[in-house]
Amino acid sequence: MKRREFITLLGGAAASWPLAARAQQPAMPVVGFVSGRSLDESVRVAAAFRKGLNETGFVEGETVIVEYHWLNGQYDHLSSVMADLVRRRVAVIARPGSNPAALAAKAATTTIPIVFGVGDDSVRMGLVASLARPGGNATGINFFVAEVLAKRLGLLRQLVPKAVRIAVLVNPANASTAEAVLRDIPEAARALGLQVQMLNASTSREIEAAFAAAVRDRADALFVAADGFFVSRRV
Repeated sequence: MKRREFITLLGGAAASWPLAARAQQPAMPVVGFVSGRSLDESVRVAAAFRKGLNETGFVEGETVIVEYHWLNGQYDHLSSVMADLVRRRVAVIARPGSNPAALAAKAATTTIPIVFGVGDDSVRMGLVASLARPGGNATGINFFVAEVLAKRLGLLRQLVPKAVRIAVLVNPANASTAEAVLRDIPEAARALGLQVQMLNASTSREIEAAFAAAVRDRADALFVAADGFFVSRRV
């Protein structure tokens, strides 16, 4: 072999070594992070999630890949997002603070681990078998927002003691939360001697229409149901 041919061959082999080494390295696990909120108002949530990963020995970009999906209250995109994560067999689906996302993840897979944070009873929602023994592929935390609906209404009455007509803003796209509000708020209102007006909103335009209706009907105060979409539009 001529010297020039040998150098060319050696150079080509050396150039291929890093590629071969990378090909032999196992792929990093992928975590699908799905939030019903927007990125702008979830910076602290994302930072806390990364901090939690680091505390358990996972470094984003080095030992694990995190794919962030910010739905910005557009729950109708959930099924396609979950289907894509399941199709690609991600290691974990994490979805903090969103009832619809938790239900969509549970409906999409029975094998990929799901870590949730929900504002309702996860047993009643069908996410887990029991709080003590979740079973299945889902686990997480309950905020029990629905359980304090009546308490929140009572606090509103204390803040505005002369209020009688209460406008209640609810997002029908967030079915589990909407059902809890429609079930519990009217009964709590009657006990407090309040009149409630239910206002639905699933888009920014519908929020504006709901506020206009509340003003037109002379509501004394506004009760906003817990919902990631409303949080993202809080300003």
